[in-house]
Amino acid sequence: MGSDRQEAAQGWAARRTKKNRSKRVITGPSNGAVIYARVSSKEQEEGFSIGAQLDLLRRYATERGFEIVHEFVDVETARKAGRTHFGEMVRFIRSSLTPVTILVEKTDRIYRNLKDYTTLDELVCERDARIHLVKENEVLGREASSHTKFIHGIKVLMAKNYVDNLSEEVTKGQMKKAESGQYPSIPPMGYRWDRGKRSLIHVEQEAAHVRRAFERYATGLYSLEKVAQLCGEDGFASRKGSRISKHGIEGIIK
Repeated sequence: MGSDRQEAAQGWAARRTKKNRSKRVITGPSNGAVIYARVSSKEQEEGFSIGAQLDLLRRYATERGFEIVHEFVDVETARKAGRTHFGEMVRFIRSSLTPVTILVEKTDRIYRNLKDYTTLDELVCERDARIHLVKENEVLGREASSHTKFIHGIKVLMAKNYVDNLSEEVTKGQMKKAESGQYPSIPPMGYRWDRGKRSLIHVEQEAAHVRRAFERYATGLYSLEKVAQLCGEDGFASRKGSRISKHGIEGIIK
């Protein structure tokens, strides 16, 4: 009987050790910070850019002595909603053995719904994460006052209301365009508006770049960053005229 118990205990210990080894843990500096930036394709058309957010947050990190350990960027398109890199950031922070600070431009860049609020609040309470809302000059952490948390909660609700209202208005606008026979969104790369007829026209030179980007990525030999580099060398540019970026390629392919 004693031998059976000993073998069972040893088996449990072996399984426990194997389980612990399989967990991916991350160590980092005590002043480590991650950057989170987000923009939609519609906002990009209106002049808002990922680059401006990243420049602001990198400068802020330098001025306050943070060491940037990772940057997470989400570019949302009309074809694909959701925030892949937001989820990656959450997993990264949960896996870190040291507290991580999140640097973000403002409330509506990081919160889209109440689930996001709950998720980030858990990181603050359980992982001792801190959130710096740079443009709002606000820092959220365990020690934040009840008043600060209250005001922050209101801002989150306002951000959610904005998203909900925008979704309603966009849907109504798209339905109206579709009913009148118009393409209901921003033309994909490779197409342009025919201003006179409000219909799409094919732009072969741009479409050729798009096809090459798909073909390269489909081989499995190239990362998004490498595809962007090769496409840039071929002369593929964004609609603003700048060299196509990794995030631009991701928006096209995914």
